[in-house]
Amino acid sequence: MAGGNAIRGTRVGAGPMGESERGEAAPRERVSYFCANGHVTTPSFAADAEIPESWDCPRCGLPAGRDQLSPPAPPRNEPYKTHLAYVKERRSDADGAAILEEALGKLRASREL
Repeated sequence: MAGGNAIRGTRVGAGPMGESERGEAAPRERVSYFCANGHVTTPSFAADAEIPESWDCPRCGLPAGRDQLSPPAPPRNEPYKTHLAYVKERRSDADGAAILEEALGKLRASREL
């Protein structure tokens, strides 16, 4: 019976494949990106790939750019608006009062019948 520390399915000399068996690795280029919170991200790209101008910071999620002195500004989050807020943007208070008066007039007329 084999020892309890042996890993099943392995043999002596079995190890990770080297480049001789896998082939040559593609040439890489490492590019640093800087976010507004001061985090640095350095992904690697294939040497012949197009390098993006911005990259999402994996630590905080803000956009990161290649210029350390002026990283991209955080995106501006619009606050949640209710349906009433959107209606108030489209109509003035006078329009709202006129529509309300018209609806109340129809309601009163239907109750008199």
